[in-house]
Amino acid sequence: MNTYSIDPMHSEVSFKVKHLMISTVTGNFAKFNANMQAANEDLSDAKISFEADIDSVNTSNEQRDGHLKGADFFDSANHPKLSFVSTSFTKKDGSNYVLEGNLSLRGNTKPIKMDVEYFGKMTDFYGNEKHGFEISGKISRKEFGLEWSAVTEAGGVVVSDEVKLHVNAQFQKN
Repeated sequence: MNTYSIDPMHSEVSFKVKHLMISTVTGNFAKFNANMQAANEDLSDAKISFEADIDSVNTSNEQRDGHLKGADFFDSANHPKLSFVSTSFTKKDGSNYVLEGNLSLRGNTKPIKMDVEYFGKMTDFYGNEKHGFEISGKISRKEFGLEWSAVTEAGGVVVSDEVKLHVNAQFQKN
């Protein structure tokens, strides 16, 4: 069994959500960790675990970040981590996979499914084996207890329920 750790310098974890249903706000988590185990060369048997520090959320707006960390959204005081543990990593075709697992957020754990594009492996300047992935999916924030909602005077939704997840991950073989 080979083990891999995420390279945080060459990886990013972000999300997008509609604001007023006419624009998109992008955020990311600056502090995160992930590990992968796989025996198969094509990684089709990969087991992946991931964790992000909620207090590291950043949307480039300090006031919004504070609101996101608070009880209306992530409630980082009581739920400081977001975590994901895979249940399957299935090769669809070529470099495309489906990653399924359990996402835990704000004390709620739900199964999710994400699309993965595997960019292959490369050896870096120091002889380290690296693997690159792009992972994307969608969740309903309300299913995870992030239920804050507001409506404008004109009847428009302030924040959409759908959240798009996007991860660029580079793993290094241990």
